[in-house]
Amino acid sequence: MDKKLYLIDLDCYARADEKQKKKVKESHCFDFGLLPTKGLQKEFRSFIEERSRQCALATMIQERVIYQRFCRMVKDKHIRAESLQELEWEQWLLKIRSWLLEHGQKLTMQGISVYGKEKTVPSSVITYVRKAYRFTEAKEERDEIEKDIWTLENLDIAYKKNPIKNVQTLNFTAIIQDDLREETKKAVYEHLHHEAIATIIKELTAIRRLSKYLKETYPDIHSAEELNRELLEEYLTYLATEAEGVNNYRADLTNLRGLLETIGKLYGYPHLEILFLASDLPRQVQPKLKSYSDSELIRFNAALAELDEQMERLMVIHQMLGTRISDTLTLQTDCLYRQDGHPMIQIRQMKTTTFVKPISAELELLIEKAIEYSKKRYGDTVYIFVDEKNSKRPMQYNTVQNKVMDLIQKKDLRDDHGELFGFGTHMFRHVYGIRLTELHLDDWTIAKLLGHTSVKNVKFYRKMSLQIIADETREIRAEMSRMIRANLAGWGKEYEQI
Repeated sequence: MDKKLYLIDLDCYARADEKQKKKVKESHCFDFGLLPTKGLQKEFRSFIEERSRQCALATMIQERVIYQRFCRMVKDKHIRAESLQELEWEQWLLKIRSWLLEHGQKLTMQGISVYGKEKTVPSSVITYVRKAYRFTEAKEERDEIEKDIWTLENLDIAYKKNPIKNVQTLNFTAIIQDDLREETKKAVYEHLHHEAIATIIKELTAIRRLSKYLKETYPDIHSAEELNRELLEEYLTYLATEAEGVNNYRADLTNLRGLLETIGKLYGYPHLEILFLASDLPRQVQPKLKSYSDSELIRFNAALAELDEQMERLMVIHQMLGTRISDTLTLQTDCLYRQDGHPMIQIRQMKTTTFVKPISAELELLIEKAIEYSKKRYGDTVYIFVDEKNSKRPMQYNTVQNKVMDLIQKKDLRDDHGELFGFGTHMFRHVYGIRLTELHLDDWTIAKLLGHTSVKNVKFYRKMSLQIIADETREIRAEMSRMIRANLAGWGKEYEQI
């Protein structure tokens, strides 16, 4: 086996632009001779080759430095393992942490979220080795569902993927109780047959929160079988008064109930199927729908010119179509056609059904430009907007979010209230719906253009349109009221009723 893997030979180098390639010297490589055993050398070669297929060249340049730090740690700690799996992850973590402290390096570092908020993240060495550890764990002969971290592509079932979000694993390690963890695995495996990955992730969040509560309050409980109504009522009180990070109380409980009911069916715990009462779930409150004002749209769209051309096209097409961001990102290269000479588009909605609608000639031309760009750069692809790392996939949601939020922070883009813009892609859909109501179209036509299967949600767009009119005319109406009151002054009591 060659002891060195050069950056210029990696897949990511072939995909990189000339500006990135200039940062790489021919001598830059991953030197496997720095690792003590052939087993580790083989594992890291496979891991790095896989990373190069998934990551950009800039990422691999950074990871080369982190890899060298890991090799120094292995040498200093006299580790002779043939595989990362010879040690438990906790053992690796202890060794890495002690080495970092011995060399005066930080265990954590400050990062910035896409919304500009500070967050604390583990040292880059810890994060890197954890990825390598999980990669080698996936190569084990052990059945995937027996592991505490599942690699989804290794499961023997067809699950509902979300093409714009790259979910590769399900992590059960934060479920503290061993029995509850195994029960949850079996229930999640069952749910994967018919539920979307996004729903599964929310269910795991709910059960992890319960697991943490049980550890702190009922440390002797190890299985879902031991849960009862009295304990649940205490937990409901805790969620309502003390728990942090519960954004949607009703949704969290709904996900928890679904998971526990499945555990009850699978393991023969009938009391879990009647554990929740209908009154436990708070009434669903219709959220206040938000939209962008004309001035906000002008400011936002003026800044889009700073994005790369394909990203700019994406954001403009997204606004002009009025689709969900998932439907815009998954537009396929065969979506355009003509009907009686008029341009039409076929939109394959992820959440519901496929629908078609007419579009303007200008929008047709813009979409054709986007298709032409992708074909020239990536060849024949299924999707118009593709992932730079893997052109078989659509552009990832996080990619769009990161680039748009970076632009917002760089340009200090603020809304009418002086707050920084968020990544409110769905608000463009609200703007589109409001514009349709202002054209005095009937409810059924509006629903069809939005891709809805019924007219029940059109009333919310009409309500938003009326609210905007009320807000925009409030100052004028107030001024008229002041003029009337001024003119009525001194007219006498007989006119007070006016």
